[in-house]
Amino acid sequence: MSDKPKSAFDPKPPRRNFYGRRHGKTLRPSQKGYLSEDLGELRPRGISIQENPERSPIDPKAIFGDDRPVWIEIGFGGGEHMVHMAATYPEIGIIGCEPFINGVAMLLGKIRAAGVGNVSVHPGDARDLMDVLPDASIDRAFLMYPDPWPKARHHRRRFVTPEHLLPLARVMRPGGEFRVATDIPDYVRQTLEEVPLAGFDLTRETGEPWEDWISTRYEQKALREGRIPHYVTFRRQG
Repeated sequence: MSDKPKSAFDPKPPRRNFYGRRHGKTLRPSQKGYLSEDLGELRPRGISIQENPERSPIDPKAIFGDDRPVWIEIGFGGGEHMVHMAATYPEIGIIGCEPFINGVAMLLGKIRAAGVGNVSVHPGDARDLMDVLPDASIDRAFLMYPDPWPKARHHRRRFVTPEHLLPLARVMRPGGEFRVATDIPDYVRQTLEEVPLAGFDLTRETGEPWEDWISTRYEQKALREGRIPHYVTFRRQG
């Protein structure tokens, strides 16, 4: 493969398309309250062009106030997994990325209920966050039940393509862990083909979840509909 993970921060990211939904059903009053009252405090600064026109790298330490390990979840859905990880590992900081505003509102409600404080929420495309993260600044990344884009002509929209994986490889620390969960066999195929090419080694491929796993609503839907979950783990090379 000719493309390699960039070894330095790129201040001029390419223009890109976004696929998927940003809004769903009308939000409940409580969810609107979460967005207006909680999101501003939890949102990391310096990701948007308006806040960071020079696209200078942001400091993950500034987000959480210390040098704790930082994890990211790419597309956190309803937030069950992200809040569970934050509660299970209070010594880390976790940044969740999700452009679907209904999912963001659901996550904020779960954060309130759980009382976790080691979280940060980017209500947008994960690529925008990776544009401004420094090299080798992330210790673990999660891709839990991503959009399957089942039609063959849409496979290029999946996260497990070079457009997404090379920036992820740049921001991951050597030895950092990348977990993928999906119930779509062809997504597993593409994951196993593409992720190693971006600079990761496969360490685990199984139908058994991780020991610290919590089943999400997306997984429960897959099980009800007869699809089999699959769990894959990679390590960043280097």
